[in-house]
Amino acid sequence: MIRKALIDWQRATDSLLSVSENVGDEKRDEAIERIEKLLDVRDQLQPEIKAPFTKEEEVLGKELTKLEAKLQTQLAIFTKGIRKDISVAQSKKTNMKNYVNPYGNMAQDGAYYDTKQ
Repeated sequence: MIRKALIDWQRATDSLLSVSENVGDEKRDEAIERIEKLLDVRDQLQPEIKAPFTKEEEVLGKELTKLEAKLQTQLAIFTKGIRKDISVAQSKKTNMKNYVNPYGNMAQDGAYYDTKQ
């Protein structure tokens, strides 16, 4: 017999995989909220999963470890995409500032500094 916590963990992991796989830019905020909720559910289930395990639970555990590895790579890809979009937005902001004020970041080459003061 498999414990309910393990089955719920598997459902949450499957949901996380489906949410994080195909996310467009327009639905990213909704996906982030859903991912946070599912991770909270998994955090609450984790203390309930303790040894000793039955043979059925061990087989399910092996499947869950494979799903967990897939989930980790999927979430890493998801966060990498978010970080890339943030860096692109920041570079656009910097480029816009340079376009508006092209001489704002010029170096002061050849300036005379009086060292005897």
